[in-house]
Amino acid sequence: MSTTTVRIHPTASALSSTIKHHLLVRPSHRHVVFRNNNSFSRRGMVSMAATPLPVCVKPSVTVPNKLGDCPFCQRVLLTLEEKHLPYELKMVDLAHKPEWFLKINPQGKVPVVKLDDKWIADSDIITQILEDKYPDPPLTTPPEKASVGSKIFSTFIGFLKSKDPKDGTEQALISELSTFNDYLKDNGPFVNGEKLSSVDLSLAPKLYHMEIALGHYKSWSVPDSLPYVKSYLKSIFSLDSFTKTSALKEDVIAGWRPKVLG
Repeated sequence: MSTTTVRIHPTASALSSTIKHHLLVRPSHRHVVFRNNNSFSRRGMVSMAATPLPVCVKPSVTVPNKLGDCPFCQRVLLTLEEKHLPYELKMVDLAHKPEWFLKINPQGKVPVVKLDDKWIADSDIITQILEDKYPDPPLTTPPEKASVGSKIFSTFIGFLKSKDPKDGTEQALISELSTFNDYLKDNGPFVNGEKLSSVDLSLAPKLYHMEIALGHYKSWSVPDSLPYVKSYLKSIFSLDSFTKTSALKEDVIAGWRPKVLG
């Protein structure tokens, strides 16, 4: 198997159920590396998830053995970090997908995580399973807040790909960010108030890509007229879990280049 494994040493807590309707494929044992981890949680308790969870992710294209620029991979890693769960990264070259990876996930996409001897794909499904299995600390976002900021990423991509400065894509992004700014003003500092929640962990990597890509390709940044958004970005990008799992700026720039150049 030609894959690079990177050990991570966060820690863990509680355990509970299973979720159906996701990718369930068992590879042969030679495809997976398990190692003992006797690390302790931040509360001083022995982790119940003592064996690191294998996580297939996109690697860096600029620095060997570093995490790549997939925001959906970072979302899963942020969830693992915030829940203090041990994991180990399995770098998958998506340009030349190895046979073992296609066996566990025929769609060939990352992230993929192994839980209870089953490989699970899709960041939405993975993070929900992690919440159900390891509910402490809770990251659940109330349903009425789950869609906050959900249109920012698509409007960012529209603006990034735009070749016409008058086509309204910049204004569409500013409009979405303004709505988010007003929400944070009344409900912040995070989407669920004082506590970080799953919607923040989904949104933050996308905003990170927005900031880097638009800054590089369009010399654009979040306007000063949106102070609550700027404060949100500063706060969430400075979290230990975020700095530990974020991609290099060079990888984010390289990742978006094909879309910018068309």
